[in-house]
Amino acid sequence: MPPIETRRHSAAHVMAAAIKRLFPEAKFGVGPVVENGFYYDINIGRPVAPEDLKAIDKEMRRIVSENPAFVREELSIDEAIKLFQEMGQVYKVELLSDLKTKGTTKVSVEEAQDVDPQNVGVASIYRTGEFIDLCRGPHVTEAKEIGVWKLAKVAGAYWRGKETNPQMQRIYGLCFATKEELEAYEFMMAEAEKRDHRKLGKELGLFIFSDLVGPGLPLWTPKGTVMRELVNDFVWSLRKPHGYRRVTIPHITKKDLYETSGHWAKYADDLFKIQTREEHLYAMKPMNCPHHTQIYASESRSYRELPVRYAETTMVYRDEQSGELSGLARVLAITQDDAHVFCRAAQVREEAEIIWQIITDFYGAFGFTLTPRLSRRDPAKAEKYLGSPEEWEKAEASLREILEEKGLAWVDGLGEAAFYGPKIDFIGTDAIGRQHQVATIQLDFNQPKNFGLTCINEQGEKEPILMIHCAIMGSIERFLSVIIEHFAGVFPVWLSPVQIVILPVADRHADFAHALRKELESHDLRIEVDDSTESVGKKIRNAEKGKSPVMLVVGDKEMEGGPLTVRRHGEKDQQLIEKATFIEQILQEVREREI
Repeated sequence: MPPIETRRHSAAHVMAAAIKRLFPEAKFGVGPVVENGFYYDINIGRPVAPEDLKAIDKEMRRIVSENPAFVREELSIDEAIKLFQEMGQVYKVELLSDLKTKGTTKVSVEEAQDVDPQNVGVASIYRTGEFIDLCRGPHVTEAKEIGVWKLAKVAGAYWRGKETNPQMQRIYGLCFATKEELEAYEFMMAEAEKRDHRKLGKELGLFIFSDLVGPGLPLWTPKGTVMRELVNDFVWSLRKPHGYRRVTIPHITKKDLYETSGHWAKYADDLFKIQTREEHLYAMKPMNCPHHTQIYASESRSYRELPVRYAETTMVYRDEQSGELSGLARVLAITQDDAHVFCRAAQVREEAEIIWQIITDFYGAFGFTLTPRLSRRDPAKAEKYLGSPEEWEKAEASLREILEEKGLAWVDGLGEAAFYGPKIDFIGTDAIGRQHQVATIQLDFNQPKNFGLTCINEQGEKEPILMIHCAIMGSIERFLSVIIEHFAGVFPVWLSPVQIVILPVADRHADFAHALRKELESHDLRIEVDDSTESVGKKIRNAEKGKSPVMLVVGDKEMEGGPLTVRRHGEKDQQLIEKATFIEQILQEVREREI
């Protein structure tokens, strides 16, 4: 059978064919493959209603039962423009016209699935029965090979992602090889909905968003800030023994810095820009590495000093489109636990090994399994990258050797490299089987060259150096969005903003409860007391709802010096534990970061 990506792309065409039958005047945008399925941007002159989705699904099944073939034809760009003009497909005509007059720079990743940017003189079309679509393919041979699909949802989408363009309807569909795979995915997504960090973050009082502050700019409460500091301190505790030193940089810079680094040419549109009263152009920093190069370059460095390791947790800012923002997962202000190692080529392997161990230790504490991916350059798109092919081959080879020596299974990530160098990305699998790109080890030979970074070698000569970018969490916001969902808000004791909730049975037990709180806080534990007038049963239910990992129910026996009554989240049974033993158990859980 064809690859699943081919089947998903073909399902998008069948959906478009069904829409064309039901809405003959429909205008079509792009219909690419996405993770787990496909979508198509359409315009039928009105919003797509739930009953429309049912009708489209029914018509798709009718088309598949007819089993039309997918037939490819090639036309010149001018012939294709004429064909789609006659069909009234204005969006396809725009794509083709841009490709003809402006070249590949105007073709997005999604649009590239409809037109081949490597063969801009030719347009390929596919006929599926009476339906004709612009597409580079490939597709299944006939419709019955598609597999199992389900239409999932409808969302609004501006044509080509620009708010000034017409708004279209984006219909998403799922597509899998078997019914069992589809059902497993739907079960996972239902579980993911329960764990949605946006919902849990609000319920647990971790962060908020304010319309006055703006979208994509989370405000962290005291509880959420506790978690941010805990994970950041954890990363630092792993870095500090290996000679990393903290640095601090400003949040703005002259554009000259990014022109030299190479970022301005590629990402100028993604930057927040500031025009000063004296008409100087500054930018809010979208990354930290160029600033860190200037600290290194501020003095002459002997080879004896290398590696030089800088670490900094700081915010960066990127002008994301509002439609791309999503809770903590994609924000405008990104807190990075950033670090950069300046070293000689011979030191790359040892430094990468150190970073690998830090990553392993960190994610192991959360119960994540990790799969490394060698993210390398796509030679077919050489214009996307800085540096010569020889430099890239050498850098990629050095990272590949590290992966091969580990003896672990790893993924080949063609085209996933940063523009300045290859990297080892780590893909983490969470509690419900979803995969997330988490940490990264990035090898950079371009920025050191652009900034003229060197060391004085054994012969007293200047020697070019390399730079390793090594974020462990990457973005604290995105990392915590993953962690909140991974634990479903029920955090291990060491990570929980409130570790223990004390529940006095009656009013007469409140003073004892607060005295116990002070005693536990003297051990640097985070405690709350529910001294409300609710019944103890209601207090327990409230503590469960608040995801408190540990509850202490205190009454007459506890006041009289008896053992503590301990409840764990999600467990019906209570335990009687002597206070000294309980304190030692909790402190050990915190020290060991038990999960």
